[in-house]
Amino acid sequence: MLNSILLFGGLGPTEIIILLVIVLLLFGGRKIPELMRGVGKGISEFKQGVKDPTEDTDKDKK
Repeated sequence: MLNSILLFGGLGPTEIIILLVIVLLLFGGRKIPELMRGVGKGISEFKQGVKDPTEDTDKDKK
């Protein structure tokens, strides 16, 4: 419970819904899946880089 309060800074359900509607209006329904796909790829690349940092440096040397 405490983590969820800290995560959203004390926002209630109404404020979260308003923020989601604003994001939907700004980016549109078609653009949101592309944004989320990019975020997912970025997170997976970050995890892979943290897991095996030597692989990236080997590619840079070649």
